[in-house]
Amino acid sequence: MAYGSTTFDGQAGVIKVTSGGSQVAVAEVRSFTIDQETATVESTVMGDTARSYLPSLTQFSGTADVFLTDNDAGQTTLETMGADPVTLEVFPSGESTGQKLAGNIIVTGHSITSNFDGMTEASITFQGTTALTKSATS
Repeated sequence: MAYGSTTFDGQAGVIKVTSGGSQVAVAEVRSFTIDQETATVESTVMGDTARSYLPSLTQFSGTADVFLTDNDAGQTTLETMGADPVTLEVFPSGESTGQKLAGNIIVTGHSITSNFDGMTEASITFQGTTALTKSATS
């Protein structure tokens, strides 16, 4: 899918999560990262002069960094480790431009950082349980 040659800044990025049928935006997002990987399987046979590989299974994982708040449904959903998978939607450049990435995740980590001269922050790590889909925003 072609998105053109437009570049975007991340200032308008949005994370939404759905759990139990309710979709909510995550508040106070500072940054997020989505990592995608494709495993390879070796297909080299005797007589070849170079190794060869084929694409195999794909996966995605990621992190989200937020300013911690105790009254946000989105952050509360992402604090629940070991729960049922959560549907994740991320909009790297906002909901009205660029692309949307979506898939189901399991939250694998939640850490809180606090220091005397800064905001209290949380970092959430997650592992995809489905394929990551990409589409243009509507």
